[in-house]
Amino acid sequence: MTGKKKVLEVKNLKTWFFTASGQVKAVDDVSYDLNEREIIAIVGESGCGKSVTQMSVIQLVQTPPGKIMGGQVWFEEKNLLDFPPRSQEMRKIRGAGIAMIFQEPMTSLNPVLTIGQQLTEVIRTHTKCSQKEAWQIGVKSLEAVGIPDAKERMHNYPFQLSGGMVQRAMMATAIACRSKIIIADEPTTALDVTTQAQVMELLLSLVEKYGTSIVLVTHNLGLVTRYTNRVYVMYAGKIVELGTTEDILMHPRHPYTLGLLDCVPKLTHKKDYELVPIQGAPPRLQDLPPGCAFASRCPYVFNKCREEFPTLRQVGENEHWAACHLDGEMKKQQ
Repeated sequence: MTGKKKVLEVKNLKTWFFTASGQVKAVDDVSYDLNEREIIAIVGESGCGKSVTQMSVIQLVQTPPGKIMGGQVWFEEKNLLDFPPRSQEMRKIRGAGIAMIFQEPMTSLNPVLTIGQQLTEVIRTHTKCSQKEAWQIGVKSLEAVGIPDAKERMHNYPFQLSGGMVQRAMMATAIACRSKIIIADEPTTALDVTTQAQVMELLLSLVEKYGTSIVLVTHNLGLVTRYTNRVYVMYAGKIVELGTTEDILMHPRHPYTLGLLDCVPKLTHKKDYELVPIQGAPPRLQDLPPGCAFASRCPYVFNKCREEFPTLRQVGENEHWAACHLDGEMKKQQ
């Protein structure tokens, strides 16, 4: 991706939650960037900090108990963390600059307002146009995401649409406001396989038609194969591996990444093949071990892993980095 223009750059982001049981370092020194017309994936198990990272980018972390403790988020030559969460500057950026499609589409829209009312409200917030013009933009946006009978759907309430249709309506909001970045947080959750493919193809078309850049948040490494350019793997609030999609899938250099890949069924597997699950459970973020957070679950662990924290280091070409003490490339488990 050398030479591409960066549209988002996150540096050393830290977001902690202060609870009765201690400080939870949900996002701990996370850095990543997003280029123009690019799709990147942030992958990892539930609770690893993927969604909190993205909520921190647009300052939607609930305070208390959460608090952004440090870092920088550069967008359009501005550090977004310099602005208060409720400031006019942040309100302008949310939706028009950076749009977010949340994990549960049916709870992302107001159930007592029609799709048209919610679309036009967002459009008029970010553009100077009349109610009639906003309504027309809303109809065109629904048509752009493949919703049939768009004029009629504008009068529907969210509960009258399927989960896939609601996801499309959320994407229509981003199209209507010409968002430069879309953060898609588990956009295919609770959707059937066919609808999942349709939603992902729609996201891909947004990049091609409008030059949108997309951050895809998912726990499914199999989903990123076709659609993403680069992958960031998160574990216990940190990035543990990053690189091009091909490098991550074909030459994983962190045992956790390998574990995620071994959980994905493949067409080459024989009928009696048994998937290899990752043993154990993620550590408590308020009580992390001194060494590698994955050490207790890692099949390749040795003494140094339990004593010394591994930092990201380059392990291959194409900006492939991993936070692991292992020197050689791992062989996949049979």
